[in-house]
Amino acid sequence: MRILALIVLMFFLAACGRDAPPAPVSVTPAGADTAPLAGSDPQVYFVNLQHGDVVSSPLRIVFGLSGKGVAPAGIDVEGTGHHHLLINTELDPDRLGEPIPADDQHVHFGGGQTEAVIELPTGEYTLQLVLGDAAHVPFSPSIESERITITVQ
Repeated sequence: MRILALIVLMFFLAACGRDAPPAPVSVTPAGADTAPLAGSDPQVYFVNLQHGDVVSSPLRIVFGLSGKGVAPAGIDVEGTGHHHLLINTELDPDRLGEPIPADDQHVHFGGGQTEAVIELPTGEYTLQLVLGDAAHVPFSPSIESERITITVQ
């Protein structure tokens, strides 16, 4: 008798959902909240820093990028590049077709890093991100973040 009751219950439950309209489904493609707008130019930006921030060292910096992908230096894949952090300097407009220098003011993240922890002494700093190609050359037109000033305490 129990088996018959279970079978009747299963048929009843299956029949109940047959005529009900399907529940509305909301689908958001993966990454839709960070995907660039159609037709927008590629952009690099600081994810976790803003102009005027007061921070302590060591400092974690997260690099944002839309409209292109990230690949390590030396890997020449269409539509990709890697990050460079400029500290208290700017790119020389007369040398934009040349590799970005590698020194204390031009920090390369040629491993394809999208974040870094850096140490800075106490003081005020101007920071800017620049996207470089496989050979560390800025794209044309150059893909640069806004320059921001932070204070390290």
